[in-house]
Amino acid sequence: MGKRIESFREIGGHYDVALCDVWGVLHNGVSAYKEASVALEAARGEGLTVVLITNSPRIAPKVVEQLRQIGVPDSAYDRIVTSGDVTRRLIAEGPKKVFLLGPERDIAIIEGLDVVRVEAEEAESIVCTGFFDDETETPDDYTDMLTAWSARKVPLICANPDLVVERGHRMIPCAGAMAAYYDRLGGETRIAGKPHQPIYEASIAAARDVRGEFPLSRVLAIGDGMPTDVRGALDYGLDLLYISHGIHAREYVVEGHTDEAALGAFLAREQASPKWWMPRLA
Repeated sequence: MGKRIESFREIGGHYDVALCDVWGVLHNGVSAYKEASVALEAARGEGLTVVLITNSPRIAPKVVEQLRQIGVPDSAYDRIVTSGDVTRRLIAEGPKKVFLLGPERDIAIIEGLDVVRVEAEEAESIVCTGFFDDETETPDDYTDMLTAWSARKVPLICANPDLVVERGHRMIPCAGAMAAYYDRLGGETRIAGKPHQPIYEASIAAARDVRGEFPLSRVLAIGDGMPTDVRGALDYGLDLLYISHGIHAREYVVEGHTDEAALGAFLAREQASPKWWMPRLA
């Protein structure tokens, strides 16, 4: 199950680049985990290049604004690559008549592209950034809409592969849950964010733009989400620092402490082998 570390300083010097998850590692959607930002700031001071890699459906400048509002300082990272950024390429390559499935604040994902926003009945592709109201809705609320698209063989482009995310102390469904449901209904899904290769390629390119060439053996991924952060990093061949008090904490955290036997069993069930782990990035 990897080696437990107490401080990021123990391993930061082993790497040139860190690809760090955002939601669940740097903040919980409401407030920042201050020690995580302090750890990354210190590591950058010692020469580490930090690229934030997030499944947010927003483009990078919008996420930067969000991070500042929550309390994550610009000094904690060098670059940020979002699922929204890499998903724009899929949108540009797809049919031109698109329906935006998600809140209006995510409109930037299609702005500036050679596409036309249309109503659901006219759509030739669906750009899904989430739910219209993720506080109250589930994928089942969209059954009729999704079934109609599936019958017409309309592809769904998922801008956020996460199934759920922790907002404060609540679990909120994400676009990935919608995509999974559409897949079960027989629909076609297209995804570029974690755990898929395009977002890792874009993140490595961003790191090389900052510091030049480096081998992948000198890249560390940091994350807490098993189907996204963990699976994506391991499939890409990267060392992984697993943050155990993230989204899966209910599987093995008892009264605020990680039950190491339960954590080991969880990782074994998931066939995941992080090189390192710690409760929170600090």
